[in-house]
Amino acid sequence: MSPSTLSAASSPTSTRGPEANSGVRVPYRAARPLAPCDLWLAGNEGRPPEAIELRVPSDELGRYPSSASLEAAAAERFGVAPDQVLATAGADDGLLRLCLAFLEAGRELILPAPTFEMIPRYAALAGGEIVEVSWEEGSSYPVEAVLRSITPRTSLIAVVSPNNPTGAVARPQDLQRLSEAAPNALLIVDQAYAEFADEDLTAPALELPNAVVLRTMSKAYGCAGLRVGFTLGAPRILELLRAAGNPYPLAASSLNAATQRLSDDISPSVQRVRRERDALLATAQELGLEASPSQGNFVFIRTPRASTIRDLMAGLGVAIRAFPGVPGLTDALRITLPGDSVSFTRLDRAIRSVLAPDALLFDLDGVLADVSSSYRTAIRETAATFGVTITDSDVAAAKAAGDANDDWRLTWRLLVDRGVECSLEEVTLRFEALYQGTSTAPGLREEESLLLDRESLRRLAAERPLAVVTGRPRSDARRFLEEQGIADLFGAVITRDDAPLKPDPEPVRRAMDALGVRTAWMIGDTRDDVESARAAGAVPVAVLPPGGSDSARSTLKAQLCAAGAGVCLDRTTELEELLP
Repeated sequence: MSPSTLSAASSPTSTRGPEANSGVRVPYRAARPLAPCDLWLAGNEGRPPEAIELRVPSDELGRYPSSASLEAAAAERFGVAPDQVLATAGADDGLLRLCLAFLEAGRELILPAPTFEMIPRYAALAGGEIVEVSWEEGSSYPVEAVLRSITPRTSLIAVVSPNNPTGAVARPQDLQRLSEAAPNALLIVDQAYAEFADEDLTAPALELPNAVVLRTMSKAYGCAGLRVGFTLGAPRILELLRAAGNPYPLAASSLNAATQRLSDDISPSVQRVRRERDALLATAQELGLEASPSQGNFVFIRTPRASTIRDLMAGLGVAIRAFPGVPGLTDALRITLPGDSVSFTRLDRAIRSVLAPDALLFDLDGVLADVSSSYRTAIRETAATFGVTITDSDVAAAKAAGDANDDWRLTWRLLVDRGVECSLEEVTLRFEALYQGTSTAPGLREEESLLLDRESLRRLAAERPLAVVTGRPRSDARRFLEEQGIADLFGAVITRDDAPLKPDPEPVRRAMDALGVRTAWMIGDTRDDVESARAAGAVPVAVLPPGGSDSARSTLKAQLCAAGAGVCLDRTTELEELLP
């Protein structure tokens, strides 16, 4: 082998090797919001139980695990014989085994859509053909359309009930008709959300000669982290499914924990979710959203603002599911019910805050006022009087680090970090002389201008009350508003004289109290604004201040989102378009 050949063969960018199976698609990845979220309502996981003992005896660690005990416990729970249960790595594993066992080129899966997105992925991976029929939300299983699609090549028919993501259901008579019309096909009756439904289809499905039922511990049992599911069906079918996957799909820790959990009474938590489901459906409809009745542990919503609502909810730390790029679902949202009163109250307030804010709160500098030639310049020029050069990038980095709502202290901190011995009092005096002006020199404050014109503010004020929440002294804030002719548009002005500086939530809370409102959006351009808003329960909407390179602005946007803003505008003038 020549050196050039060796180099090509060992190169990490080499394209040698086989092409992937045609059924291999882009890996599934749960889209995570840009803002950090601590209330995760995007995956339909159930509320977890108290901690389960996961210890595994040492003699079990050295052996491949047996699922016999868990399958016996599941058989008792679901009312079937032990040989009618196959424990799998989540219901997903059961679906994959079914596709691998019963699909290949020339065989078809009939799939009402939209539905659980892994089914078409597994079908394609197995080489089967997908025959998709439409399942309109708000309607029961499209049995007539499925019946019309049955051919001699039909091998599998998917019945996901309650359906994910819509929450619609099938009926026992639907299963009976499908079984009789396609005796040589297998019905996959996915009952992942059966516990939350009005009717459990497990028993009527298993009375049919050509049906299997999928169950899971990820939803009602709240054990998604265990990755435990069950396929229920005739022993002859389950033997084929055992051969179509790993012989030991579950770890001993999952087997032991799942066996414990199966004996728990989950009915109280299920009833809690059902009550929350009704309440969230009513709230969504009250707020003007197109929400369909659901029998899952979630509510399905149609709205052209789906991605925007998801992002704004993330600003309050609440993650919900949107489907950007998914055909037929780009205008859809799916919200999982949390299953406890505290989290549900938080969810309800968050969605009301996002969709019907009672007020708008504005930071002043960089949001309403262009201070790029005033405050920002005063920071640099004050430093220059001490013989120190501070750049715009230095100021931007300090602002991005947080706890930087006081420009006097920020300037002093930048100087001290550079080895200058000076007092905060002296820095403040020099700063104010530059900003306010002297008898011989005009102040930099005269360079300030509005970033959102009076007419736009007037339209906003006609819809809901406005307030300013700023770190400026009261006299400076009032003067700017009066000089710009917009003071009359703001029902409250909270300054450093009234409350602690942001990121403390107190100034935002005081603004909401002064306006007499419960929900609000807070529009700000710094980490401190975002953190203050989130802590006060106001929706943080970040906006980039004027100026800066494209690269710097992109970096700042990422920093503001990481600080907790679900949405970051390029300029304040985009706010009207964002509002509901």
